[in-house]
Amino acid sequence: MLKRGVSLPRLVVVTRASPIAQLRARHGTTSQAAFYLKSRKQKIDTFEEQTARLEAGIQQVLQLLPTDRRRARVDRDELDRFLFEPEDIVFAVGQDGLVANVAKYLSNQPIIGINPDRARYDGVLCRLPPDEARGAMVFAETGVGPYSEERRTLAVAEREDGQKQRALNEVFIGHKSHQSARYILKAGGHIERHSSSGILVSTGTGATGWARSVAAQRGLVEKLPTALENRLVFLVREPFPSVATGTKIDFGLIEPGASIEVISEMGEDGVIFADGIESDRMEFTTGQRVIVRADETPVRLIGPAKRRR
Repeated sequence: MLKRGVSLPRLVVVTRASPIAQLRARHGTTSQAAFYLKSRKQKIDTFEEQTARLEAGIQQVLQLLPTDRRRARVDRDELDRFLFEPEDIVFAVGQDGLVANVAKYLSNQPIIGINPDRARYDGVLCRLPPDEARGAMVFAETGVGPYSEERRTLAVAEREDGQKQRALNEVFIGHKSHQSARYILKAGGHIERHSSSGILVSTGTGATGWARSVAAQRGLVEKLPTALENRLVFLVREPFPSVATGTKIDFGLIEPGASIEVISEMGEDGVIFADGIESDRMEFTTGQRVIVRADETPVRLIGPAKRRR
């Protein structure tokens, strides 16, 4: 229960451009987009139907939320300029990746994943239908209702100058054009110079995606962290052995409180980015160092109540 004089939490609804809006942004007009799709034997009707379902879901969420609350609606592309408040309750309405997009900007605020199109989105992180938005909001405030809160670990990559990248899925360290990356890796008390396709540091949440693909390509039999574990895993992509570079340190778990350190030898071409968003990258030039570890502040993800076994 909130104390007298304390304002109610602001409700922040995060969305991304609809399929039709993305087509317009690329082709200028809907008719030009339709012509482009037709030339590739696709119909714009499909994208219009997807847009209709998405917008209907967003509107349902907005209509269910209390009208006497402060609100904000934020597009995914505006997240790096939006100032979240400590007491915000955040709704990610759309595909699962939207949760990862917003999670890196949060600091202990609850996030509610809403899936407006179950025919199109898997609903791994956005697990609630639009009509449960208000109930989930009440749960986030009071802990009452048929919902649950999961604490998902973030990975944080911190450069020696204090700049950081936080990721719900994974951090990539390597060459900006995915060419050969040269660096020194320190992990588990060992040190090795590498030439590789980069390092992937994954959380348990991200271990079902890019990390699993890399592990499968390499034929690794070691188990990756599960979604609710607070440890990370690092995988070196295609390490190349030579007289100057090794391949012994190419996989490892990063336990809570531990970290790995990477020292760049990539001239001006090294980068670090989180959750696949290369446009929001951090430079990693020769001589710069980065420490990668599990973040101390987890993501508070609100979803359906856990089933009793």
